[in-house]
Amino acid sequence: MTLHRTLTKICGLTREADVDAAVQAGADYIGFVHYPPSPRHVALERAAALAARLPPQVTPVLLFVNPDAALVQAGLAAVPRALVQFHGDETPQQCHCAAQGHAFWRAARMQPGFDLLKFAAQFQQAQAVLLDAHVESYGGAGKSFDWSLIPAGVPARLVLSGGLNPANVIDGIARIRPWAVDVSSGVEVAKGIKDAGLMKDFCEAVRQADRQIPC
Repeated sequence: MTLHRTLTKICGLTREADVDAAVQAGADYIGFVHYPPSPRHVALERAAALAARLPPQVTPVLLFVNPDAALVQAGLAAVPRALVQFHGDETPQQCHCAAQGHAFWRAARMQPGFDLLKFAAQFQQAQAVLLDAHVESYGGAGKSFDWSLIPAGVPARLVLSGGLNPANVIDGIARIRPWAVDVSSGVEVAKGIKDAGLMKDFCEAVRQADRQIPC
């Protein structure tokens, strides 16, 4: 019997110890935010140094918000194994041109009236669509959204994000059955400062949820 496995991304890391702890906890993806207004922002050189600590089975993710193509390409030159997460208002063409053949995720800002089916169809080239809460600034700000807004039959791999933590991720996986889950503030003691115990608890909760999914 093959156990269903939901992939796990921990985002917004800024310290070596946190990167090491996230890997130890079992994260599949480690996200580095390159968006200066964010308290979790790291320069590309810093992201490269942190990503260099990752074993081959853990993929670095570079998060950008409305970047120009040159910035994304500089990031991919600094972190060649990375995939790109576009978290702003980027068009399909902008994502394709900036990523230059690298895998990318496209964030969808969920709110009533948002047409996720149309959005996913527009971004068919994306490896996955990440579902986050719609807030005034970019990023979900640790807020959850109404999961009933997710329609059935979305033509994309879904990454569930937005206010997840060790206490609610089991319910999220059970209800949405996403391809992956993404957490940031839900495993922090301060913005950009992760807690090793919370990261471990989160990854263990994901595995617990997977064990409960019928094959």
